[in-house]
Amino acid sequence: MAFGIFLSRIAGLIRESLLRSTLALGPAADAFAAALRIPNLLQNLLGEGSLSASFIPVYSKLLGEGRKEEARKAAGATLGLLSAISGLLVLIGVLAARPIAAILAPGFDNSRYELTVDLLRITFIGIGALVLSAWCLGVLNSHRKFFLSYVAPVFWNIAQIVVLVFVFTRSWNTFDAATAVAWGLVAGGVLQFSIQMIAVWKIAPDLRPTMNRSLPHVIEIRRRFLPAVAGRGVVQISAYVDLFLASLLSTGAVATLLSAQVLYLLPISLFVMSVAASELPEMSRSGQLSDLTSRSNDAMRKSMFFVLFTAVIYIGAGEQIVDALFGWGSFSSDDSLTVWAVLSAYSLGLPAVAASRLLQTSCWSLGDTKGPAKIAGIRVVVASLVGLSLMFPLDLLAFAEGGITTKDTQGPHLGAVGLALGSAVASWVEVFLLSRRTKRSLPKLSSLKGLLFKIGVPASLAFLLAALLKFLIGSLPALLMAPLIIGISGLFYTLVAFRSGIEESHLILRPIRKILYRR
Repeated sequence: MAFGIFLSRIAGLIRESLLRSTLALGPAADAFAAALRIPNLLQNLLGEGSLSASFIPVYSKLLGEGRKEEARKAAGATLGLLSAISGLLVLIGVLAARPIAAILAPGFDNSRYELTVDLLRITFIGIGALVLSAWCLGVLNSHRKFFLSYVAPVFWNIAQIVVLVFVFTRSWNTFDAATAVAWGLVAGGVLQFSIQMIAVWKIAPDLRPTMNRSLPHVIEIRRRFLPAVAGRGVVQISAYVDLFLASLLSTGAVATLLSAQVLYLLPISLFVMSVAASELPEMSRSGQLSDLTSRSNDAMRKSMFFVLFTAVIYIGAGEQIVDALFGWGSFSSDDSLTVWAVLSAYSLGLPAVAASRLLQTSCWSLGDTKGPAKIAGIRVVVASLVGLSLMFPLDLLAFAEGGITTKDTQGPHLGAVGLALGSAVASWVEVFLLSRRTKRSLPKLSSLKGLLFKIGVPASLAFLLAALLKFLIGSLPALLMAPLIIGISGLFYTLVAFRSGIEESHLILRPIRKILYRR
């Protein structure tokens, strides 16, 4: 599974790199970022997160108990209901693109607004297929078929990469390029769903969509689904509040946020989502509190080992990483510095986001979907208040020729950093509340504070080494410097962790030993 996620994220980085080189952080980039974010509401509300909390636990438990016919009926009814709901919302989105754009991005000027409307009508079509692909993921994961469900997004990215390469070689203007990529998104969504659906038919050939809402297990899925949707809805409100606020900032703020989020979400996908997705079906099958506690603690230790290192590297060497990925074509060095500043702010909350995702999984396996939803609501309020208080003062600042200036410049300003800081603060509030709630059912859950302190020592030393390496080899090209800093600092971090008795260091050292032993 982790390898499948890794491939999809690498493809996503290539797509984002080509997108930034084509659109940079200009008006078309803002419009595309907004148009991509808005229909994602469907995917996130009705897709993987909500199905993980509702459908997968019920379906996995039925399979584990050998009740395959009941599992088939529950899956078919879920597909039918999901298809009807997503189809209706896609239709509404296409028809109401203009008022949706006006409400969610009121700060856009006329050209950005009109392009956003056009792109919305296109991207809404593709998101419908992505929602259904999330149902496929739930079925495949429950049958322990993890690789295909997580490698399928590669095809979504490839479709857009092909379009971007074509556009880049033809030197199209940015508005036409954004429109072409939007159609690539639609093609990629259909391709991703089709590939997964073929796999579903192979393992469950009798599965058919129905509209049977009266089955007991369907009622249970719906009972869990609505609070999960509410929880995801709260998270999406936070994302749209960020979009709303970013549209009020200088041109490029929306695209800057999206660019930073591509890197920010990478460790969550690789080291947290893979663990959470594989553990959720097993937790749901088990039902034993001691087993749930053991699995939760093990997942937290593994995830934090990788996520904390990623956070310190993003802060210490994020400029070189951003420059290596995006710093070509129309993307300037000041653009790289701006994205790095936002990424660093996000990274302050990265460990909390990772821990929250794992604690949510534990709650879902216990049948608790309302608690995480309420806590997510608190997170939204905190993020909005902190972000709003910081974004306008920071938007007076900008990078110009490598330094910070208060003068009006053409490039993006630092207002987006305020929104990222609000998200980081809110993430720590969320994980504190989730930890308290989860420990009521799992009192022997390990302390996150103790875990962070233990791993924090080698992580801090790795940060200092990364800063030193940046000073020593700063004259090298970013494409060479970034992997050198990550590789050397990562090896140092692993060795210090090993000497400190952190067992998770063997996740890195064991494969290295095998390679050396074979030689």
